[in-house]
Amino acid sequence: MNAAHDKLWGGRFAEPTDAFVEAFTASVAFDQRLYRHDIAGSKAHAQMLAKVGVLSEAECQAIVQGLDAILAEIEQGQFTWSIAREDVHMNIEARLIERIGEVGKKLHTGRSRNDQVATDIRLYVREAIDLIRAQLQRLQQGLLDLAEREADTIMPGFTHLQTAQPVTFGHHLLAWFEMLKRDDARLADCRRRVNILPLGSAALAGTSYPLDRAYVAQLLGFEGISDNSLDAVSDRDFAIEFCAAGALIMTHLSRFSEELILWTSAQFGFIELPDRFCTGSSIMPQKKNPDVPELVRGKTGRVNGNLVALLTLMKAQPLAYNKDNQEDKEPLFDTIDTLLGCLRAFADMMPHLQVRREVMYEAARRGFATATDLADYLVRKGLAFRDAHEVVGRAVQHGVHSGRDLADMSLEELRGFCERIEADVFEVLTLEGSVAARKLHGGTAPAQVRQRIQAARQA
Repeated sequence: MNAAHDKLWGGRFAEPTDAFVEAFTASVAFDQRLYRHDIAGSKAHAQMLAKVGVLSEAECQAIVQGLDAILAEIEQGQFTWSIAREDVHMNIEARLIERIGEVGKKLHTGRSRNDQVATDIRLYVREAIDLIRAQLQRLQQGLLDLAEREADTIMPGFTHLQTAQPVTFGHHLLAWFEMLKRDDARLADCRRRVNILPLGSAALAGTSYPLDRAYVAQLLGFEGISDNSLDAVSDRDFAIEFCAAGALIMTHLSRFSEELILWTSAQFGFIELPDRFCTGSSIMPQKKNPDVPELVRGKTGRVNGNLVALLTLMKAQPLAYNKDNQEDKEPLFDTIDTLLGCLRAFADMMPHLQVRREVMYEAARRGFATATDLADYLVRKGLAFRDAHEVVGRAVQHGVHSGRDLADMSLEELRGFCERIEADVFEVLTLEGSVAARKLHGGTAPAQVRQRIQAARQA
């Protein structure tokens, strides 16, 4: 027999594929991770073919049992993956034919690898979204627990990385929580567009077989079926959208990482990470390096690169399917793996964060963090805000030259800048008074932080 005929598609070819080309074009080295989803899709397809009378019940049963046996082989490490069989689909189908004979050749009736792989990827991404959201929500829970514990802990809030106003550490943690809440909502929204069945689109034009696509969608848990066969087999916007959501998650984690790295430094000393999340230096015995957040920060560039790779992959493809789309899987898989790893690391680490409350408090006392409070105080005393701003600016300048914070100045010194200042000014110049006053919805006051935590837990 002609060697080209060893391929399940080889009937049209007069010579076998060049050995280098065979290896160059094969995807089984990386797409074999789709095996569970490929088998699930094939079982549903077979059951549907039996329902519409294309397969007999006995043929369907033989195919389903054969696929279950192959699944067991793969999971027990007894399955031999072959580059000659190109991809996960052909490896499984060829093995099915080996196991059950001619009946196995009927499985591919009414479908193409084009709609088959599109289905597999959607199943895979759908599952990945659920796993990622679970890790994301575990991290959110850890943030809420830590924020509740630190609702009264005062730290400096920063703009431009300069001391701005005092905030509570619980409030700062809730800012991270809000970012992740939006990330979770994006994934949930993305999942709805992922969860559309392309199977039944065949190669590009649909099929003449009387397939029941809605039945396959029901079996596989899809919320709907694709409306255009050309689009269904060729676009990967759902994967790009997922990677965009993933890039935003990593960008948020990178921002968290940056703060953790700064805060663990001797120059800040706000927190300490558990030893098991850090490493040392081979030459400097005193070092305790925050490797986990540093690595998460670094991996963000990797995920951003995956997004750009997929956008570039898709940008110039004519309809319908092109071999280019084989290149969609490695960036997608890498994004999923990276997200799961980074979220797990952060979720594991968050409950064990050691907070140095006294260091945070002392840092908040430096840098004139209550200057805005003094300006607001003067406004309440009848001064226009711009005039109050000028008064406080001069007071701060005096403090810089004398090396003292506003709260350390005497009443007489402060009245030298504005006669409207009275003894009650010291109530607003304390850090506790400053944060407690900001009790508007979304503010940093401990009471407001606790309200937001309760609302988040209920949500």
